[in-house]
Amino acid sequence: MSALTPDMILVLAILAGAIFLFVSEIVRIDVAAILIMVVVGLTGLVEGGDLFAGFASNAVISIIAVMILGAGLDRVGVMQTVAAFLLKIGGETERRIGALVSSAVALISAFMQNIGAAALFLPVTERMADRTGIPISRLLMPMGFAAILGGTLTLVASSPLILLNDLLASTARNLDIEIEPYGLFSPTPIGLAITISGLVLFAVAGRWLLPSVSPGRDAGGGLPGISAIYGLDRPIGPFLVPGGSPLRGRRIEAIEEDYPGLLVVAAKGSGGLTVAPYRDYVVEAGTVLGLVGEPEVISGFVESQQLEAAQGDPFTILKDEEHAGLAEVVVRPGGDAVGRRVRDLRLREIFDVTLLGVYRGGQVITENLRKVELEAGDVLIVFAPWERLGPLLADSRSFVALSDFPKAPPRTAKQGWALGAFALSLGLVIFTSLQLSLALMAGAIILLLSRVLTPDEAYRSVSWKTVFLLAALIPLGQALEETGTAAWIANGVITAAGDLPPWGMQMVVAILATAFTLTISNVGATVLLVPLAANVALGVGADPAQFGLIVALAASNAFLLPTHQVNALLMGPGGYAVKDFLRAGTAMSVVFLVVLIPMVNLFG
Repeated sequence: MSALTPDMILVLAILAGAIFLFVSEIVRIDVAAILIMVVVGLTGLVEGGDLFAGFASNAVISIIAVMILGAGLDRVGVMQTVAAFLLKIGGETERRIGALVSSAVALISAFMQNIGAAALFLPVTERMADRTGIPISRLLMPMGFAAILGGTLTLVASSPLILLNDLLASTARNLDIEIEPYGLFSPTPIGLAITISGLVLFAVAGRWLLPSVSPGRDAGGGLPGISAIYGLDRPIGPFLVPGGSPLRGRRIEAIEEDYPGLLVVAAKGSGGLTVAPYRDYVVEAGTVLGLVGEPEVISGFVESQQLEAAQGDPFTILKDEEHAGLAEVVVRPGGDAVGRRVRDLRLREIFDVTLLGVYRGGQVITENLRKVELEAGDVLIVFAPWERLGPLLADSRSFVALSDFPKAPPRTAKQGWALGAFALSLGLVIFTSLQLSLALMAGAIILLLSRVLTPDEAYRSVSWKTVFLLAALIPLGQALEETGTAAWIANGVITAAGDLPPWGMQMVVAILATAFTLTISNVGATVLLVPLAANVALGVGADPAQFGLIVALAASNAFLLPTHQVNALLMGPGGYAVKDFLRAGTAMSVVFLVVLIPMVNLFG
């Protein structure tokens, strides 16, 4: 092996720092990526003119367009139609329902981000579990794994595969070789074999691999019956605050802190009806409060504060299930809410939503809710008017609805435009030589011009954290390659692997990509390892494009730990523990690798 140069040592140090930041999560992963990009620029490893080129790269624009297209299909009701069809034909057996839902999710994941597909099918899977009595934990994990596996089916199915051609083109220029780009359906035979193998694994061995935790039915480990615990199956109690009540002039926050288990879900005062009065709402004489809680807590509160039963009921509309009710909302991994305290979200003040509890790790947190720091996968139990719950989910990419609630009707009249835009993009990708980003963006702009989506809805549909993560890591991959560090690491891999045959070297690369994916994200693993894999391939006389494809596909082999966004999303609703992912994920990872290598050699 050649000696390390100062630039190579610097790149290795930055790489080590990047891995440390990603694993330790001292700062959020997208912030870590931006920090790495700045360091690469300050050290002069990549010229200033190229440092921010990733934001205009073909891969980044393609990912933005894919997210907008997926949101358009969802907005016109295409996804809801698919979900309703599955509910109709799902049957009653665990094996049939699991296979049906998993197949549908995998197919949808071939053309939209897997986190979006998984979020879409969360409430569908829950309804099927409720209807059949099957533990939700035996359906959610196969569904989530299928969403990840679906990311191997087409070249636009996942960020690693969208990145692949750009990375191979860059590698070809640096190595002065020719590499033929892959087509849209080039990975389909390989991904299909991997996906089918995953579905078969759960069909055959699911009874041993999957836990039997049943949120909503099993109080020992799942989501309890929330309405019964909080008394929300009882009417909202209206009580008048008379002139002599000690409650006059007090803020809602102070009242609820003094009486744990009591919630003020509405207030009718001189300013009219206020749903979910915010923490600084001041109670005046003559105000009618809508109280919810245990009967003994309410009776004690009413007596001590000298409240009177209200004449009439100003909260009738809130008792109508068509207008308001209880909902369960999951904290989206990587969303803005992760790491923030509940009080900082201002759910009451901005959205008229009352938080009743936070479900985490088999427990429901009800005390000092405002001080709770949210984690990915937490389930928020909220009471809200339905028209206010929609904006909460739309205005923030922090939450995903777990339970159903009446939403704004889909724009079904625009289905033709949405399907046409999607078909146009697909046709341009398949039948023309247009750049992938341009072909996909052509469909996205049709969605905007036809008003399938408003511009604001299109912006909200994009996961900007993913965009910044991808674009900010590209300079590190460039520095890794241009300084010769990728070639140096490749030589080390070749030397360490000894006299392994080509398929053995492919397995080493695939395992390396899997390990990187579990620690630094699939995007980070792909950007860093595709150049390395191409160098390894040249060293053993193999096809660098084929080795790059192995990396991009193995970046979806993220089942061992709940670090993947989809796994983190399902952990709370499914009542899963890390050991559950280790057990099922180990089996899935082995099957993935065993199928990947021979299929790549057949079809890659």
